[in-house]
Amino acid sequence: MILQANNQLTLQQFLNLPPGDGDITYELVDGQAIPKMSPKFFHSKLTRALLYLIEQWCEGQGEVCPEWAITLTRDGRDWVPTPDLLYISYERLPANWDEDEACPVPPDLVIEIISPGQTFGQMAAKAKDYLDAKVLRVWVVDSKARSITVFYPDAAPQTYMGEELLTDSLFEGLEFTAEQVFQKARISLDT
Repeated sequence: MILQANNQLTLQQFLNLPPGDGDITYELVDGQAIPKMSPKFFHSKLTRALLYLIEQWCEGQGEVCPEWAITLTRDGRDWVPTPDLLYISYERLPANWDEDEACPVPPDLVIEIISPGQTFGQMAAKAKDYLDAKVLRVWVVDSKARSITVFYPDAAPQTYMGEELLTDSLFEGLEFTAEQVFQKARISLDT
């Protein structure tokens, strides 16, 4: 279901919408409130594993949050995506910011986990949109390929699999392998 199919929603109209039925989360895309795909079991387990790893690393440096909407622009229009996880440093959003609203600035990192029915190509296009909106890094996690692809604003994407160590000078001290994430999520090789 798409809300406001004939009329274009403004950012304020979208932010003022009542909550959806059940656990439906909406994203503002091209003036439309589009329902976000409902996560399945592997998706939820991967979100939890990544949240745990990043939360341990970022204490005192920033916030890591699941399913927090961000107010951005895409192709000159308001865009409010809700990534699976985001990390925002206190340099971008001060530690004393305390409002119950969408993230008002582009985060340092957005993580999207490919859900059934989504393709890597769709997520790669969304990663480009995030980077164009001044997000510094985008990670796309693929549970079928057991991989994490890192998208950069100024370099080609890099895919990490198995025991290859994922490090990034932007997140000094944060390092792990894709395999560690999948093991932490308890997603076996034969799934």
